Amino acid sequence: MFIPPTSAVSRRDFLRVAAAGAAGVTLAAGCTAGGAGSARAKIPVGVQFYSVREQCAKDLPGTLAQVAKIGYKGVEFAGYHGRSATELRKMLDDLGLVCCGTHTPFETVQPAKLAETIEFNRALGNKFLIVPWMQSKTKQEWLDKAKLFNDAVPQVKAAGMWIGYHAHAHDFHPIEGEVPWHLFFGNTKPEVVMQLDTSNCLEGGADPVAVLKKYPGRAITIHLKANGGGPEAVIGEDKVDWPAVFDFCETQGGTQWYIVEHESSKDPLNAIRRCFEALKRFGKV
Repeated sequence: MFIPPTSAVSRRDFLRVAAAGAAGVTLAAGCTAGGAGSARAKIPVGVQFYSVREQCAKDLPGTLAQVAKIGYKGVEFAGYHGRSATELRKMLDDLGLVCCGTHTPFETVQPAKLAETIEFNRALGNKFLIVPWMQSKTKQEWLDKAKLFNDAVPQVKAAGMWIGYHAHAHDFHPIEGEVPWHLFFGNTKPEVVMQLDTSNCLEGGADPVAVLKKYPGRAITIHLKANGGGPEAVIGEDKVDWPAVFDFCETQGGTQWYIVEHESSKDPLNAIRRCFEALKRFGKV
């Protein structure tokens, strides 16, 4: 779901509390379905913990246990609630979960902070450093950000990790006649993860399937978020073309993780449980 400017500020503030980084795991090239005639591999399913941020603030271990009980395999963090990487890793290990990403603020992937970010995530067991929010007023500012990510790739890749960027609606609103999302991903290396958010993309006026097809192999992780069915709608109860999204991810996306996000429910844990059940009906878990 699109976060309007007023609440986007609070989300940025929320994310600033995160230290960041990514785990030392060797990059895997082909992680999705095989070629013609072979069965498609199941893409593991994680959950973005911004979905259950209030529950995490009150009881992080208990929330992790409930997520594991639902059946999720991974967790993408959006803040660490005062825990060290070692503490978080033990909680995950004890529950058979893995870290499938961190939403790490833009300032933590700057050259002066990147080594620290990598070490934090190495301890956490995470290999996906995803910046959740950037905003620029000019084409050149977006090109400068693309260069920063390109420059970070060798250091991140040497640690067995990926660096990437997550979509918000404003990324699809033209600046100086060009779409920021395409300015950025049209000028970044293939190793920069394109973490599309299906709902945010639609809120920005773009077609998520068309955006995915423009960048084969770049959707290494993707946010699966319902759009158009109301605040309690989950995957399949909305207007996203889910069969087309799944088909792309499992054949051309290079996708290593499906990551569920649901931000608008009055009962967040039930919402992510319903999302998981919906993915069962689609045959994805």
